[in-house]
Amino acid sequence: MTITALLYVSSHFAQLSTAVQILVFLPLTLATLSQRAFLLLSLLLSIHSLIHGTCILLLPGSRSLSFLQVPMHSFLLLVCFNIFSSPVNSWVLSVVDWWGWLLGFSGPLFVLLEGVSSLLVIQKASQIGKELVSRESYQLALLVATAATYVASFWWIVASYSAAASSPLASTLVGAALCAWLFLSCIGFSLRRTDVIESSGMALFVAYNLWMCGLGSDDAKTTFDAAFAYAPLLPNILPHFEALFNFIRHTLPKPVSFALVYRLAVLHLASRILPQIGADSFDDDYGVDVTWEDRPASALTSALSRLLLTYRQSIFITVYSHLLLLDASSQVWSRFFLIFLTLFLWGIEIVVTEDDGIGKRLD
Repeated sequence: MTITALLYVSSHFAQLSTAVQILVFLPLTLATLSQRAFLLLSLLLSIHSLIHGTCILLLPGSRSLSFLQVPMHSFLLLVCFNIFSSPVNSWVLSVVDWWGWLLGFSGPLFVLLEGVSSLLVIQKASQIGKELVSRESYQLALLVATAATYVASFWWIVASYSAAASSPLASTLVGAALCAWLFLSCIGFSLRRTDVIESSGMALFVAYNLWMCGLGSDDAKTTFDAAFAYAPLLPNILPHFEALFNFIRHTLPKPVSFALVYRLAVLHLASRILPQIGADSFDDDYGVDVTWEDRPASALTSALSRLLLTYRQSIFITVYSHLLLLDASSQVWSRFFLIFLTLFLWGIEIVVTEDDGIGKRLD
């Protein structure tokens, strides 16, 4: 049991080390070498992650694969530095330019996946809340949590408005997004096809994206900056912490860091929710002896979820690479596009859903 636990902890530590290497190596290459060197490293890491995911599918349960990844990323970084230390072959430049075009072309796909995944997560939270409301012991807690979500969302929107509405067009889009959220919430309430949990979740989603729109501006300051400015550290260790913090802050830009964490989180949660879609719709048609995996829709979504989880490192690298290539202006307009796309999908869900659809859309 001790050896098994040690292998388990070591395997997860190796996975964490691999993720940290990806987080640091990609922006480090972009800052120290060139964009083409960054694209080459991104391509090499993506190919390696695809091979790694395929090995996991062929050899399930093998923990040695996690340990083999740790030196490979450092080796690929050295390969990339070695290639660009001398004149680069034209075919290498053509390949990395093609990879950069592919990353740029996949931007709308990432936005669509993030919007759909966010909506799935919000609806799943609403479904769980609806099930808990039937129990009296949870009603007050859910009421307080929903009210707190509304208040936090409105405060976040007000605090982010000055940075997000940096131009007349941006301020118009902010107002249009808030009006669209309000109208869709009222329509959903009147038709009894949504609830306050889903509405507050969408308000929090809008507030987050508006905050991301202004995060890259010079006026946008986070509480972390103030906390580090007045941190009561001893004078002899303060320079070391400041050097480490400055390295992390400049190597991992704040908009990219927050966008990466959120996008990967909602994609991971959506991959967990996908197998549950359509799970209960077969209860009346199939007997109790038929297993969940035998259902056609469930088998398809389960296979899709398994592929997403298996190749999650490839998704991690491509999403991260795409975010690092975006400039501040592109990130702002992609955020506004994401807001209106998600609100549009939410509106379609409200209109086409029958009866109390919020409890049936995930069933």
